[in-house]
Amino acid sequence: MVRVAAAQTPEFRNDVASALDWAENVVVTATAEGAALLCFPEGYLQGYLTDASAHDVAIDLNSDTFVSIASRLSRPGLTIVLGLIERGRDQVYNSAVVIADGRLSGRYRKVNLLDGESVFTPGTESPTFEAGGLRFGISICFDTSFPTAAAALRDRGAQLIVCPANNMMPAERAAIWKDRHNSERGERCRETGLWLMSADVTGSRDGRVAWGPTAVLDPSGEVAAQLPLGEPGLLIFDLPREVQA
Repeated sequence: MVRVAAAQTPEFRNDVASALDWAENVVVTATAEGAALLCFPEGYLQGYLTDASAHDVAIDLNSDTFVSIASRLSRPGLTIVLGLIERGRDQVYNSAVVIADGRLSGRYRKVNLLDGESVFTPGTESPTFEAGGLRFGISICFDTSFPTAAAALRDRGAQLIVCPANNMMPAERAAIWKDRHNSERGERCRETGLWLMSADVTGSRDGRVAWGPTAVLDPSGEVAAQLPLGEPGLLIFDLPREVQA
């Protein structure tokens, strides 16, 4: 088996210090639980910011700032998928970075952007990564609406789709969607035969609500494990041995 973990967190906006404090506590717990892979939500570090402020908080992955973040969160044997806003020259990306052994080991830039994400430049690649003998790829939130995105990861040898998400929505819309996210993501599992693990924010602000879900779906699209909706927590799950290459 390979033990994986997903964090359902409060939403942090323009408060990197608090986000890192929370993340470090999660990392400590995941490490103590023996997790090989840990996922945080979409845009976790600076917040899911889709206006001009995204340019102000974006982080260059070659900067000393990012090197310090990676070093602080790193633990032996644990690979971390962390959602953040990335700076690349004069463009910004909705990215998920992969941190292992105290350094950046890769990144994925969200390919399929919502209309409200025009501040970001879409990514163009679908890389895969390895943790604990498990090959995984990343689809950020809305990416999981596209069968071609999941198929690209399957064709590159992935066994698990890791889905950082941020579903802080207007309250009425959140109520409609809180039980639909797993259903749509489950379609990608059934199409590809892959497992899927999501990590989402939870809480409320300014008439918006985030319920989650943070869950693991099996290749038939069924929920194998899920945290309670609306509560921060850490999901720990053991993927069966046959999932590993």
